[in-house]
Amino acid sequence: QVQLVESGGGLVQPGGSLRLSCAASGSIFSTYHMAWYRQAPGKQRELVALITSASITNYSDSVKGRFTISRDNARNTVYLQMNSLKPEDTAVYYCNAFKIGTNSWGQGTQVTVSS
Repeated sequence: QVQLVESGGGLVQPGGSLRLSCAASGSIFSTYHMAWYRQAPGKQRELVALITSASITNYSDSVKGRFTISRDNARNTVYLQMNSLKPEDTAVYYCNAFKIGTNSWGQGTQVTVSS
C-alpha cells in the first residue's frame, strides 16, 4: 500500500493561487490513479480532481477551468494547482491513491480562502 503526505495548504486571499503537493512512498506510484478530495466544515467529502495512471484527468464542475491536477512519476508526486481561488474553496484537501484492491488517503492539508 502507498503512504501519502500532502503539503502546500495555507491562507490565501480570494483570487489568489496555491499549489498542493502529495508525496507518495511505499509502492509503485505510477500504477496508481490519484485524486484530490476536499471536505468543508459540515459537508461531505467531495471529489475535486483525478488523474489516472495514464494521465487522463477529470474535474468537478466547481473547479473546472481554475484547478489543474498533474503528476510526476519520477518524483512520486501529484500536484493540484489552484488558481482564482474563492472563499467556497475553503476546506481540508486530501490526497487519494487507488487501484483495484487498494485505496489510500493522506492526512489532509487545510486551505483557507479569506480576505
